[in-house]
Amino acid sequence: MQDHAHPASAKPGRALALFIAGSAALRLIFGATTGLGIDETYMVAIGRRWEWSYFDHPPLAWWLAHAASLLAGSEADWIVRTPFIALFALSTWLMFELTSLLFGQSAGLIAALALNAAPVLGVTTGTWVLPDGPLDAALLAGALCLARVLLIPGANPALWLLAGLFGGLALLSKLHGVFLFAGAGLFLLTSAQRRRWLATPWPWLGMLVATGVASPAIVWNAQHQWASIAFQGARASAHVFRPWMPLIALAGQAAFLAPWIWAPLVFATAMDVRKGPADPAAWLLICLAIGPIALFTLTPAWSDQRPYFHWAAPGYLMLFPLLGRWFTPGFDHGSARIRTWLRASLVFVAAAVAGMIALAQFPMISAIAGLKSDPLAEMTDWTGVAPYVRAQETATGTKFFVVARRWYEAAKIDHALAGASDVVCIGEDCRGYDFLAPRDSHAGESALIFVPENALAALSPIERRFSAIAPLPDLTIARGPLVTIRLKVFRGENYLPR
Repeated sequence: MQDHAHPASAKPGRALALFIAGSAALRLIFGATTGLGIDETYMVAIGRRWEWSYFDHPPLAWWLAHAASLLAGSEADWIVRTPFIALFALSTWLMFELTSLLFGQSAGLIAALALNAAPVLGVTTGTWVLPDGPLDAALLAGALCLARVLLIPGANPALWLLAGLFGGLALLSKLHGVFLFAGAGLFLLTSAQRRRWLATPWPWLGMLVATGVASPAIVWNAQHQWASIAFQGARASAHVFRPWMPLIALAGQAAFLAPWIWAPLVFATAMDVRKGPADPAAWLLICLAIGPIALFTLTPAWSDQRPYFHWAAPGYLMLFPLLGRWFTPGFDHGSARIRTWLRASLVFVAAAVAGMIALAQFPMISAIAGLKSDPLAEMTDWTGVAPYVRAQETATGTKFFVVARRWYEAAKIDHALAGASDVVCIGEDCRGYDFLAPRDSHAGESALIFVPENALAALSPIERRFSAIAPLPDLTIARGPLVTIRLKVFRGENYLPR
């Protein structure tokens, strides 16, 4: 535990505050100039319906996006992203506070800046409508409370209740929140001097608080046969044995964090792992980090699902303070190598963001480069759907509901319609739409059916749900000269609910 300021800056907190403001402004520009990704679109569209929880994840991120749209009176992309940009600004500050508490302000500044330079954290978590935004902020706040109560002599034991509050918010964001409790438990069990806490009511009261905060997700799952847990757990089911997959998972994690950040992060951690509980500050962070990193690195060895590299990111999040401590001596002595590494890492991320903004705003760049498909297809809003539906309704005098074949296509359509028409998903993978779409209420009604031109086989199960269907003019979603997707459109008559 240290408490010293960066000698080159008497007020590193002020410098960091200016950096946070500047980086948040860049994220707002990024959020306003690029369309919503598939997962973002899905969360915004599904989240219009207030629910205790949702099929894919607990509800906090969904609530935040919808609350922002209600307050602003708009679902503009930058508006629904604003809460997540603000949360990452908070996460950056919390990283500085946590690291400064444990290892000093120089380490805190390095850790906070490096956090922003890791693409999977500084770009996606820092901007997009994803559960990782509130998850990471809650995890860092919970870790800060744990560090104070476990490592500061005479700290107020009521900090356990505050840790429980933030742990509950983490659980209300994503199931990854459980690793805060698992990590704290591992630390207590392996630290002889602090094991006594388990004989007091404080950790257990903290868990009680967390359970209360996370109760909306618990209640929803209990009412729906634990659907979320079953869905996520099925991804880890043992089907095959592929011993090489953990190496692929590690490579993917390194790519998502940026290899030049991942490598020193892992090296610094390896140096501290050797000390074990003898270095309680580092050991607490390692205990908090090991769960998600180990689970989501090893699981691909027996799962037939493709590895999701970003799932381990909340574990790596807890290791940035160790990176900050490792680089502090050289940083404090003006090491050109360390300062260049940090600046170059930040410049790389800023340049990548600027490149994405340019591709989004000037699709001709991709066409000139000879690209035959839209490189930002997943981040293209299907804005052409709404005028198409309105035109058909005006021409026929009929109010249509809309049918799609998969969750992500339903979400793109649903987002474009902005609630003007109900969207029903009929197919093998509808996810949250199986729980939310008011299918039975449309018995006997007419629908517009949108199916990608290369997926007409999916039309068969949809066709069986109508007395008849007839083709309508196709709809092409494009950005300038780049075609995002071509949709076949049909009119379905007399919907037959299950």
